[in-house]
Amino acid sequence: MFDEERLIRLALEEDVGSGDVTTEAVVPSHAEGTAEFVAKETLVPAGIAVAQRVFTTLDEGLSFGSFHADGDWLEKGTVIFQATGNLRALLTGERTALNFLQRLSGIASYTRRFADAVSNTSVRITDTRKTAPGWRKLEKYAVSVGGGHNHRFGLYDGILIKDNHIRACGGISKAVDLARQKKGHLLAIEVEVSDFKELEEALAAGVDMIMLDNMNPSEIEKSVTIVDGRVPLEVSGGVSLDAISRLAETGVDIISIGALTHSARAVDISMNIVTES
Repeated sequence: MFDEERLIRLALEEDVGSGDVTTEAVVPSHAEGTAEFVAKETLVPAGIAVAQRVFTTLDEGLSFGSFHADGDWLEKGTVIFQATGNLRALLTGERTALNFLQRLSGIASYTRRFADAVSNTSVRITDTRKTAPGWRKLEKYAVSVGGGHNHRFGLYDGILIKDNHIRACGGISKAVDLARQKKGHLLAIEVEVSDFKELEEALAAGVDMIMLDNMNPSEIEKSVTIVDGRVPLEVSGGVSLDAISRLAETGVDIISIGALTHSARAVDISMNIVTES
């Protein structure tokens, strides 16, 4: 899995390059101060420790005062945390720290909206592998902070036979048989289906879980009746916030949503220098 420290260093290298020429020109090397990180809208923070690590990568002497934790529900104007120490380090790390904090908090905030919409049901909201390259560990962490759950982290930790696998090997039954011959005893087999014929074939093959791909609510309800609790059912494909309550009412167990990570808007957080000496 991609190393978080490496990602931070790559981000700083990309932004700082050979040096922060503006800060080095206008801020004395010995100057110290405090920066506040303020929520400019209602949000759920995620990645506070990552943002702080950006600064300590530049200067280990910086200290932090944390007023809130990842997962809290914060109103506009709330101070999330403070950073105190060398002003050059604070100003040089500002954009990189905010990039991490705003994106991860955006994912957590968006996920919370989906989770709240189905909070009166037993449905689990999960993410997918539709993450930014190198950011998967952090983005999936943000989903969990927002009240969602994690699907596979990668191709290595779960067997999910999708439409192209089925076409490539000649059918669901054959694909399941081949997977069963190769899989370890701890790996479940999930199959993606798009119609009732495929659903029946997957059930006959004895799969451990079924994903209903891009079915409408009526089709999903019929699928739930056909399966009758024999295996868990997952819904995926084009799930929107407007549709989530209706989908949860169908009786499925899991709703996976790629948009949690690939379409979440970065929230508005600012860093303000409040003291200098």
